[in-house]
Amino acid sequence: MSPPLDLGRNLAQLLPIAALLPLTAILMVLQRNPYQTLVLRGILGAIATLLYALLGAADVALTEALVGTLLSTTLYAIALRSSMVFRLALPEGEPLGSEHRALLEPWLQQAFLRLEVIDDPRGGACHGQLGGDGELLIRSGRLLEQLLSLDGARAWRLAGGTIAPLSQVAPAGAGAQP
Repeated sequence: MSPPLDLGRNLAQLLPIAALLPLTAILMVLQRNPYQTLVLRGILGAIATLLYALLGAADVALTEALVGTLLSTTLYAIALRSSMVFRLALPEGEPLGSEHRALLEPWLQQAFLRLEVIDDPRGGACHGQLGGDGELLIRSGRLLEQLLSLDGARAWRLAGGTIAPLSQVAPAGAGAQP
C-alpha cells in the first residue's frame, strides 16, 4: 500500500482534484433538472471520497462513500420519485380524454413533473382541476407561473383550453368577518 499524499509535497497532484469539489457544487446548485442534480450529488461524493482516500483518511472516505454518497443519493432519489407529481382532479365521473392527456403529459414533463389523475375534485391533495371545455385551474400561484412560461401552455391554449388560478373556496359557514 502506498503512503498517503502530503499537502506540502504533492500539492500539484491534489489541487486539480480538490478544485473539482467547488466546481461540482456550483454546478449542482445551479442545475434546474432535479435528476441531473442527483447525478451531480453522486459525483460530488465520489470526488470527496477520492480526496479523503488520497490524504490517508480511509475511515472518513469510507463513511463519505457509504453514508454521504450512497445513502443520501438513494434517499434523494426516493424523495424525487414521490414528490415530483402533479395531481389533477377531474369532474366527477369524467375520464381524462386522450387529447388532454397528450397535451398535459409533455407539458408537465417540461417542468419535470409526472401526471397523476385523482377522482375527488374536492380533495385537498390536488394541485389542479380540469373543468369543462379544457379549463385548467392551478392551485399554486408559483406553479401556475412556471407552467405558463413553458411551451405547453401555448399548445394548451391553441387547442382551445384556458389556464387560470384555482380560487380558494371558503369552508361552509365561514362568512366575512367585520
